[in-house]
Amino acid sequence: MTTLEKPGSGAGVALSDALNSKEGKAEGKRMSENDRKKEYLKGYQRALREIDRIIGLLQELQIDKMCPSLIQDGMPHGSGTSDLSGYMAKKENLEMRLLKAQEKALMELDDITDHIDRLRNENEIDVLFNRYIKGMGWEEIAVKMGYSWQWIHKIHSSALKNLRID
Repeated sequence: MTTLEKPGSGAGVALSDALNSKEGKAEGKRMSENDRKKEYLKGYQRALREIDRIIGLLQELQIDKMCPSLIQDGMPHGSGTSDLSGYMAKKENLEMRLLKAQEKALMELDDITDHIDRLRNENEIDVLFNRYIKGMGWEEIAVKMGYSWQWIHKIHSSALKNLRID
C-alpha cells in the first residue's frame, strides 16, 4: 500500500493527511505558485522554439519547390513546373506566422525581463536571466557565476519566492 495511490482507494490516506495539514497546504500553495512562475518565465523560450519551427517549415517549403525532383522512388513524377500561386500562398502564410511569432517573442522578452529586473538581488536576477532568457543549463550558470550547482538552485528558489508576476 503506497501513499501515492488514488484518493478514495484507502491507500492515499497519508498523502491526503499531509496535504490537508497546515504545513501541507502552505507547501502545496507555494509549489503551485512556483510552478506558475516557472511557466511564466519559460514563455520566452517557448516563443523562440515556435520561431525555429516556422523557420524550419519555410526552409522545407523552399527546398521542396527548388528541388522537386529529389524524390528517388523510381516512379514517374511531374516536371514540377506548376504555377507558383500555391507555393507563394503557403510561403506568405508562413512568413506572416513568423512575424507574429517574432512579435510575441519580443513582447515576452520585454515583459519577463521587466519582472526579473524588479528583483533586488543581483544573483537572483542573473540566475533567472541566464536560465529563462538565455536558456542556459544549471551547470553553465554555476560555472559562469562561480558558484556550486546546489547554491545556484538555492538562489533560484529564493528568486522564485521574491519574483512578483501579478
